[in-house]
Amino acid sequence: MEIHILRVFLAGLGAFVAYMAIGSILFAGMGWLKDAFKKYPNVYREEVELMKLMPLGMLAMFVSMLVLALLYAHLPPLASGWVQGTCFGVLIATFVLCGFVIHNHVNLRVGWKLTIGSGTAYFIEWTVAGMAIGLIYNW
Repeated sequence: MEIHILRVFLAGLGAFVAYMAIGSILFAGMGWLKDAFKKYPNVYREEVELMKLMPLGMLAMFVSMLVLALLYAHLPPLASGWVQGTCFGVLIATFVLCGFVIHNHVNLRVGWKLTIGSGTAYFIEWTVAGMAIGLIYNW
């Protein structure tokens, strides 16, 4: 199977933009979630400190999107880019939900409201990122 590096890069970039855009919309629309994070100041950074580290976080997210686009490129084409990308996104979202969100709920002293709210937002974000990867890579 031939991997198209430019497509991988563009799919990763598109997924990053989609993830950040949908995340901004979701977290802005779920203002109560920001308050839920603030209930745990010993666990989560304050907004000022978080903003200082945001470039590092964004770089890490971009690299993760490139990795996902590369993984996607290794899949045999089974459906249209949109359908296969959506399925891929749901798989990644499920992995993040179980391996990160619920795992953190077990390990950190955070409440169910924060876990469910952030889990919902992340599930949607990762699904949309997978859609973007599928659409762009197969374009």
